[in-house]
Amino acid sequence: MSERPETPLLDTVQFPADLRALSKEQLPELAEELRQEVISAVSVTGGHLGAGLGVVELTVALHYVFDTPNDKLIWDVGHQAYPHKIITGRRDRIRTLRQGGGLSGFTRRAESEYDPFGAAHSSTSISAALGFAIANKLADAPGRAIAVIGDGALSAGMAYEAMNNAAAAGNRLIVILNDNDMSIAPPVGSLRNSLARLVSSSKYLAPRSLAQKLARAMPEPLHRIAGRMEEYARGMVTGGTLFDELGFYYVGPIDGHDVRALVEVLENVRDAEVGPMLVHVVTQKGKGYAPAENSADKYHGVVKFDVVSGVQAKPAAGAPSYTGVFAKALSAEMARDEKVVAITAAMPSGTGLDKVAEAFPERTFDVGIAEQHAVTFAAGLAAQGYRPFATIYSTFLQRAYDQVVHDVAIQNLPVRFAMDRAGLVGADGATHAGSFDLAYLCTLPNFVVMAAADEAELCHMVHTMAVHDSGPIAVRYPRGEGRGVPLPEQPQALEIGKGRIVREGKKVAILSLGTRLEEAEKAAEELEAKGLSTTVADLRFAKPLDSELIRKLLTTHEVAVTVEEAAIGGLGAHVLTLASDEGLLDAGLKIRTMRLPDRFQDHDNPKKQYDDAGLNAPQIVETVLKALRRNSVGVEEVRA
Repeated sequence: MSERPETPLLDTVQFPADLRALSKEQLPELAEELRQEVISAVSVTGGHLGAGLGVVELTVALHYVFDTPNDKLIWDVGHQAYPHKIITGRRDRIRTLRQGGGLSGFTRRAESEYDPFGAAHSSTSISAALGFAIANKLADAPGRAIAVIGDGALSAGMAYEAMNNAAAAGNRLIVILNDNDMSIAPPVGSLRNSLARLVSSSKYLAPRSLAQKLARAMPEPLHRIAGRMEEYARGMVTGGTLFDELGFYYVGPIDGHDVRALVEVLENVRDAEVGPMLVHVVTQKGKGYAPAENSADKYHGVVKFDVVSGVQAKPAAGAPSYTGVFAKALSAEMARDEKVVAITAAMPSGTGLDKVAEAFPERTFDVGIAEQHAVTFAAGLAAQGYRPFATIYSTFLQRAYDQVVHDVAIQNLPVRFAMDRAGLVGADGATHAGSFDLAYLCTLPNFVVMAAADEAELCHMVHTMAVHDSGPIAVRYPRGEGRGVPLPEQPQALEIGKGRIVREGKKVAILSLGTRLEEAEKAAEELEAKGLSTTVADLRFAKPLDSELIRKLLTTHEVAVTVEEAAIGGLGAHVLTLASDEGLLDAGLKIRTMRLPDRFQDHDNPKKQYDDAGLNAPQIVETVLKALRRNSVGVEEVRA
């Protein structure tokens, strides 16, 4: 009679408390099962894969050693937290990742008590963890705060600002540096792990603390010399001097895939009382899954894929993406003009600048996760007569708003802002939606702000930006495919502040900005079928407004509707202001504004998101009919 197969360890672990009931010897087996579960889940849902596979052992070790959720574990960005979600009570929902109504692709406070701080943008973890640690200190409450931050995220100044203020947290704050790309230290092995265990142990910490006390008792000159000798001797061996200068006790580097070594080091760190500590863990993106190990860039974020072959599902061939069209258009401008340069903030592939860099490596700059620096760097280039394109996701440009105002707008410098991912973005949800750029740019003097309605318009707008030298100028365009509009052989410079009529009518005017134009045209067809002659205008410019065209449309049509894929404060608000300033509202004009709702929308299919926002053709038609007091078939309602 055959023996019954043993229950997989992962099936016995629903929460971290279950994990802590295992022996240390069982942890490698659990980690391997957890890795396979992540691969299986993401093959079904798509999402971030490489980063999560790289921290499987670290995730197991952290939850094994620390008393989560009483100890607060904060993942920087959060895209590597799928293993964390599986062992914190969410395994039964892991195949709903990034789907409508399902789990978020990032950490989220509303989702679990094991997500103490929501994240999707980089480099916030140490600041947040410091807040938790100080709050516990002020309340005299137990509990530590552990921030897990990647080496790439350390290119953002905010991480260092937090570390510079961390001394007050004492041993309540622990930072885990997940080094998976930058190679701060040589490849690690058993010797490095032994060293990490040694420098984190009480046998090492106690003598070091004594040496520091003795040094402080010496006369000042000898004190300084003794302190520096101790610090730099350790720094030469472990690489910790930089973090020592910032007030952290450095431990590492350690092999991030040796779960038992991680547990031993983390136990020492947990029990130490020497102040804030930084544990340097070296990991490999995509660890344990050959396709991801061999192609980390392509497996950072994936669509559905076959687990055995690693082949990702190919979307049906369609129109080119806006990102691809932008990259092609910018490359053409760089070929025409050697003064044009391109800048990105750690998103070369996401913005298409990886392709641009292949052709123009000397004029393409990736500054790391440093949007503030990217904007002011671009301003410096512009002040020297260059034509910089700061190519940054709309949601990430928010991180540099003061630099946009102070360093660019006030000085009226011709920095070109290319804002990818404008509007709603689907599976990435509210944290990545480009909802607010119109509101935060259109209020700034000197700015020109455009929105591309299709691929051809984007080409024209990139050329317009390249030849525009009289101040800052921006274009916004969405994620995903275009409409399939033929691209111009020779792009044209648009007249600043001038829109275009794409359909003539007499009763209804739809004033569209951006890629809602396609839905506006569909709505016009429906309205025409109901006997309502409809004009559709593509305004092209949110600032300066085409006041002449808008004035004409408002005064010659019975109802006007503005449509934009942006939050309140954008096109509609500025059109209403123009109408108010010119007294057009006094004449009984019926004007309605359609924009994103005043709430953060959850991740979902983009079409469903726009349905939820009320910005597709049926909702445009409904808005017009209500303004005209017509029913759904276009017949005027009779009021009692």
